[in-house]
This record gives sequence, C-alpha cells and structure tokens, in this order.
Amino acid sequence: MLRADPLAASLSNPPAVSLSNPPAASLSNPPAVSLSNPLEVADWDARLEACPARSFFHGAAWARVLRDTYHFVPAYLALGDPVRPTAVLPIMEVDSWLTGRRGVSLPFTDACEPLCPGADSFRRLFREALECARARRWKYLECRGGKAWFGEAPPSTSFYGHQLDLGAGEAALWSRVDGAVRRAVRKAEQSGVTVAFSQDLDAVRAFYGLLCRTRRRHGMPAQPFRFFENIHRHVLAQNQGWIVLARHGGRAVAGAVFFHGGKTAIFKFGASNAILQHLRANNLVMWEAIRWLSQRGYAVLDFGRTSLENDGLRRFKLSWGSEEHRIDYFRYSPRSAGFVTARDKSSGWHNRVFRLLPVPLSRLIGMAFYRHVA
Repeated sequence: MLRADPLAASLSNPPAVSLSNPPAASLSNPPAVSLSNPLEVADWDARLEACPARSFFHGAAWARVLRDTYHFVPAYLALGDPVRPTAVLPIMEVDSWLTGRRGVSLPFTDACEPLCPGADSFRRLFREALECARARRWKYLECRGGKAWFGEAPPSTSFYGHQLDLGAGEAALWSRVDGAVRRAVRKAEQSGVTVAFSQDLDAVRAFYGLLCRTRRRHGMPAQPFRFFENIHRHVLAQNQGWIVLARHGGRAVAGAVFFHGGKTAIFKFGASNAILQHLRANNLVMWEAIRWLSQRGYAVLDFGRTSLENDGLRRFKLSWGSEEHRIDYFRYSPRSAGFVTARDKSSGWHNRVFRLLPVPLSRLIGMAFYRHVA
C-alpha cells in the first residue's frame, strides 16, 4: 500500500549530497537546515538540550555504537542555530548489497521521535530528508516515531510501547505491580537470588552468554558480540547505562541492559536462563532496577517496543503498572512517491529454523545478518 505525500509535492530535483563528509554549511535558509555528523561535534549532546523530547538514542553515544559496529553513516538534519538547534531529525544511512540503501531514523532503536517543536519545523526537516533520499537513491526513508507530524499517512509497522512513571515512590510503585509478579519477586529473594548493577566488560560477557541462549529460544540469531563491546565502550563506560545481573550460587541466571538520557531510562535488552526460570530471577532484576532508578531521581522507565502479536511480553510489561501506547513507524519510498507499509518480521518461519541451530552457528549468522536488517 502507498499514499501520495503532500509534504513532497513542492520538491524539485535535489542536489547531490555527500554523507561520507557531510557539509557544515546550511542547505537552505531561512531558517537554516544543516546536515550534521554528531560524531564530529564534540558537544553534540549539549546542543540537544534545547529539545525537551530528546532521548538517549538522539545522543552521540548511540551513533558511535552504530558506526563502529555496522559502519552506518550519520546524516542528522538540524534546524536553526547549529550551536542550539531547535529541531533535529537523526538519520543513519544503511548501505547493504542485500537489502538496499536506505535512511533509517534510527537503526536498532525501539522509537526515535523527530525532535520538532511544531509542524512547520518537521516539514522543513522532512523535505530536506527526502532530498537526501533522492540524491542518495535510498530505497526508503524510515522514521521510527513522529505520529503527531505525519497526519493521515499510514504507518508502515506498529508496535506497543510501555512507560512507567517512577516519580510516585517505592511504596506506590510496589502497590501497582501485579500480585503474581510480587510473589515472583519474593520467591526470587527467598531462593537466594542476588542482583548487582555493573558497567564492566565481565558483566557484559555474562549477560551476552544469557542473551545468546534467550535469542535462540525466541527463534532469532544473537547480535554480534562487538555490538555489546561497543555498547560497553560508548555507553556503559561513559555512565549512560547499566547491566543488571541476577546470580544464584555464583552463576548468572538473568539480566537486563538499561540506557539512560536525561530523566528517562530505557529497558533495552533482557535475557534469562530458561532452565532456572523457576527462580523468577528476571522478575527480581526488573524490580530492583525500578527501585534503583526511582531512588536516583529518574522520572520514567521506557520498556521499549513490543510486537503486536507478542502477548506474553506485553503482559509482562503491563504487570509492572506501566501505561501502554502505540509506536508507529513511517516509511516513505522516493521511487513510489508515497508512504509504504511493511510486515513486522519478528515472527515467521525463520523462528522455527533458528530454534534448531546451535548457539555458535546462530552467532555466526548474527554477525552477518544484523548489518543488513538495521
């Protein structure tokens, strides 16, 4: 399906745009729109302080992870004063011989809203993004969020999102937790499960071991370990995230990775040992993370996206007292001159195949696979 785009009706043939060395000068004015690389701007994160809706994913740390792991090229569009932009549309170019060249805002994020104070600023940035798309011959431009700005355009894919207000205090947060989950937390504590927060590489390795087996159980290949090495280098070591590990008898049995930007924390990855599921360690990991974040003044815990068909994960996130909302992605095809739809590929025949593969082979596939899917 596609729908003609009224935003692009006035665009003419775009000039050539280089992403390998994006120009610092504005592309048009007034107001000026600049094509920026946050990895070449020392104080990029500070420049986003004027954008109240910014999240961890808009910052330079995530851009470094994507660049160093997958060699994606940043092409962030900013509106207004380059020192304090009033609006930002972050984009990475994914250039794959297998899946084509396209612009994604942003790869491997659950949601990455355009940072725009109003419809006019969004239209300016989106039009410039379409010029980049045409000049670079992108298969499509994908925005992971921005429903408020796309009007009647059909989303390409939709997901559930969940957020938990951490400001109520520990007692109120505990009272909102589902009764079965509270019992699971107590069982984990009584079983001798302990939880620790860490930012070191050994914790990353322990979590990755759990993740590989969890991904196999879910019928998906594991992300390459270098992805998590770069998360350690650019995120955890820079105090922008934590690994929360549960252990039983000295053995890692469950874990989660959290990022944070401003007053919002993001639950990005979770994993557990299915054989020891009866310990309910994953419940204790989440509760201890909620307590820890609340005590340190974080306002919101974002649980990330959930496929519409994954009812089990949806119930897990709701059981903590979170509020549910819809996350919409939007894809615009320059070739079709319209918005296109896509299928959520998190479930399908491939799940059955990956469940049968040994973990080492799954890891090898993941090393080659994720660079192309973004």
